[in-house]
Amino acid sequence: MSESSFYVTTPIYYVNDKPHIGHAYTTMLADVLARSHRLLGEDTWFLTGTDEHGQKVQEAAKKRGVEAQAHVDEMVVRFQDLWERLDITHDDFIRTTQPRHTRVVQEILQDLYDRGEIYQAEYDGLYDVRSETFITEKDLPEGCSVENLPEHVKTIKETNYFFRMGKYQDWLIEYIEENPAFIQPDFRRNETLGFLRKELSDLCISRPKSRLSWGIELPFDPEYVTYVWFDALVNYISAVGYRKDEESFQRRWPCQVHLIGKDILTTHTVYWPTMLKAMGVEMPKTIFAHGWWLSGRDKMSKSTGNVVNPLDYADRFGVDALRYFLMAEMSLGQDASFTEEVFVKRYNSDLANDLGNLSSRVLKMVHMQCGAVIPAGSGEALSEPAAAVLWEQVQKAVTDMAEKIQVLRPDLGVASVLAAVRETNKYFGAREPWKQAKEEDKQPFFDTLYVAMEALRVCAALLYPVMPGKMGALRKQIGAGEGDPKVEDLQVFGKLVSGTSLPEVEGLFPRYQPPKVEKAKPSTQKPANVVTVEEISIDEFFKAKLKTATVLEAEKVEGADKLLKLQLEVGEEKRQIIAGIAKHYTPEDVIGKMIIIVSNLKPATIRGVESHGMLLAASKGKKLTLVTVDREIPSGAKVG
Repeated sequence: MSESSFYVTTPIYYVNDKPHIGHAYTTMLADVLARSHRLLGEDTWFLTGTDEHGQKVQEAAKKRGVEAQAHVDEMVVRFQDLWERLDITHDDFIRTTQPRHTRVVQEILQDLYDRGEIYQAEYDGLYDVRSETFITEKDLPEGCSVENLPEHVKTIKETNYFFRMGKYQDWLIEYIEENPAFIQPDFRRNETLGFLRKELSDLCISRPKSRLSWGIELPFDPEYVTYVWFDALVNYISAVGYRKDEESFQRRWPCQVHLIGKDILTTHTVYWPTMLKAMGVEMPKTIFAHGWWLSGRDKMSKSTGNVVNPLDYADRFGVDALRYFLMAEMSLGQDASFTEEVFVKRYNSDLANDLGNLSSRVLKMVHMQCGAVIPAGSGEALSEPAAAVLWEQVQKAVTDMAEKIQVLRPDLGVASVLAAVRETNKYFGAREPWKQAKEEDKQPFFDTLYVAMEALRVCAALLYPVMPGKMGALRKQIGAGEGDPKVEDLQVFGKLVSGTSLPEVEGLFPRYQPPKVEKAKPSTQKPANVVTVEEISIDEFFKAKLKTATVLEAEKVEGADKLLKLQLEVGEEKRQIIAGIAKHYTPEDVIGKMIIIVSNLKPATIRGVESHGMLLAASKGKKLTLVTVDREIPSGAKVG
């Protein structure tokens, strides 16, 4: 691979899924990286696509009464249309049902089988229907066992083919330890190494056609199809010419960055490298697992109905605003929160108030005071101290963005550009060009406008990979021309040509005002038997730290018929609380119970005895019941 080559991939998305914010984020991130490296003049290739085989696809097609191929042909359009809508510039879109892919998978399988890397054996154990994987008892959800299996796990006994993955365990541990950039961020590398500390089993890479017929047929046994993950992972090399176009493959491989979600870490950092090692193919440079988008504090889930549809926000705020939010809000590798409140706050602050307001102020003054042409800035414009400080901030943004893109921290690069935008706003306000315009000597006024426009030119170019539509429009409005910006121009002051006529000013990011909701007039009549409850926010609720605790000892408080003194184990901590439950529970009743306490209450002295916390209980009338947990869990576990 050439030193100036950059190859980035997304996972290939499961074709049965409806595209959601997780799919959109990974793909937009890859697009921002690809656009940035293209601007740097690098030979860039950006791959995405769909995973179209497997049990769930076969079942969905059967349910609809159509052939599996017809089903995936319809489903794939949802992804292709969305990527077009979101301005994604992928160089290739691979589908695992395409002959160019299936042929390569079969050649790899035959080669590995011929060399003894694949063997046939009988499997007798557990099978997870939901993930289409063979699992062991340790992989079962908490509280489940072989005698008590969840609905999606079955016992199965069948003959299959296995890849000798286990033989590469020691090699993979050593490779990961010697190549710290291979798995990022660091804590995901440690997670994979932790997984590898246990014995690594061989990987079942087939499914009998009697159970699953929708897949790539094994070339050495037509009674079987390929396990969907062994098939899907190969897309990263089949798409760039492996085994069919050596020149193309050498040009692109190894991949610089595999972008993945953290939920598919094991398949990409254990299955994939051992497969490549067995094939004799070089490892990718970096596998980067980003976090999840949460709805507030909760993971987005179809079952809870809190999944964000990216098109909703693209339609309401514009594609570029959505792209900006996703790049600016998530620190790559960590989880991030997506709520309308957070989105609107960043949109109004960064885009409407800072960037949009700045461009509008500058350009409207150019149109009103300079006849809609770029003013003539003097050669001494940057000698003025405030202008020099501003240009230094702008140049810092140029350096920061280049560095942060290389280390996969676009959020920090974007933050540096916005700092330069705010510095430009500060400069513009301090220079008071509306007063300068009234002076006889107009040069200071022209210099102020020209310096601000040059700062805008550079900031627009830096944000162009993130917001190509809006930043392309801004570049046109300030006279920087159409088409992609040139990276070599970003560190040069004075690229805008004085006297150039400018088009009409168009607002970039109108401030968003939430629709007003008319409040119902309060009724003067109080309904019978209704108790008014004061509502609190979720943030207020989470100020209370709830934890599980085991009651080790209990005794009555002397002189108090309602109080028990409890000695608790809260994780590794021992603490004492006083509880008013003695009329409902004897000391013997509560010893050994796993209760829930508020652990961050200030200590209180009750009847001369210190209490460090409060237990939770439910009451109605004269009846009181302790709040306990219904399954075994360690003390000190967080609740809520």
